[in-house]
Amino acid sequence: MLHLRSQEVAAEEQTEEVEMSKQLDGRTALVTGGSAGLGVDFADRLAARGADVIVVARREDRLREVVEKLEADHDIKADFVAMDLARPEAAAELYDRVHERGYQVDILINNAGFGIWGEFMDTDWESNEKMLNLDILTPVHLTRLFAEDMVERGWGRIMQVGSIGAYQPAPFYGAYSAAKSFILSWGEAIDFELRPHGVSCTVVNPGVTETEFFDCAGQTQRTWFQKLSIMDSAKVAEIGVKAMLKQRMTIVPGFMNAFNTWMTRFLPRRLVRWVAHLTMKDGR
Repeated sequence: MLHLRSQEVAAEEQTEEVEMSKQLDGRTALVTGGSAGLGVDFADRLAARGADVIVVARREDRLREVVEKLEADHDIKADFVAMDLARPEAAAELYDRVHERGYQVDILINNAGFGIWGEFMDTDWESNEKMLNLDILTPVHLTRLFAEDMVERGWGRIMQVGSIGAYQPAPFYGAYSAAKSFILSWGEAIDFELRPHGVSCTVVNPGVTETEFFDCAGQTQRTWFQKLSIMDSAKVAEIGVKAMLKQRMTIVPGFMNAFNTWMTRFLPRRLVRWVAHLTMKDGR
C-alpha cells in the first residue's frame, strides 16, 4: 500500500509539473535586474511555465549566460537587453527597443533595484539619486508604458518587487525603505485600477534574501537578524511568481517576515523605528 501511495504521489507531482510547464505558453515576460539573484530566479520560474523571457540589466556577459541557460533548461525563447535602468530616459528606451524587436510583453517583472546602507548624511547624493531613479521612477514609467498595451489586449500580469522595509522606517536603509513604501502603496493602488481591464499588479515584498544585495549596498557584514531570517532566492521567486499568477495584490514571502510586517500595524511608529534600528545597526 505504501509503495502504491508513493507511486500515486509521484504521478500527481509529474502531472502538476506538466501542467505548470504549459501555464504560460505563448506569453512573453520581461524581467529587469535579470543578470543575478532574484531576477535570474524569476526568469527561470517563468520559463519553467512556458513563457518566453527577456532579461534586462547592465552586465551583458552575465545576461548572455542567463539567456543560454534558460534556453538550455526550458523549451522557450530567451533574449536580453543590456542597459543601465537607473538613467531617467531608460524606461522609454527599453520600451522602444523591445517593440523594435517585435515582442509583445504580457508579463512585466520590475525587479531591478538596489539599496544604500549607512547613515543618510554619510552617503553621497549621486548614489542616492541613481537608487531613487531605479527603485521608483523606472518601475513606474515601465509600468505605465507596458500596462497600456496590456489593457488594450485585455490581459497582463505585473509584479513590483518591494521589500519588508516598505512597512517601517528603517534607519541605515532610510531612503531605500521609503522607496519601497512608495512601491507598495502605488502598486496596490494601480492593481485596483487595472483589474477591470484584465490586468493585475502584485507587490512582492521579500525579506533578507540570498543575493548580491548587501555587497551592492555597501553593507560589509550581515546583522544577527539578517542571518536569522535569510531566505533562498529561488524559493522567494517561486512564491512571488505563484502569487502574481493567482493575481494576489500583495505577498510577503516567509512566515517570519509576514509575521513581523503584520505586527508593525499594532506598534507605535516610534517603537517600530527603534526596533528596525536594532536589527540594522551592526552592518559593519
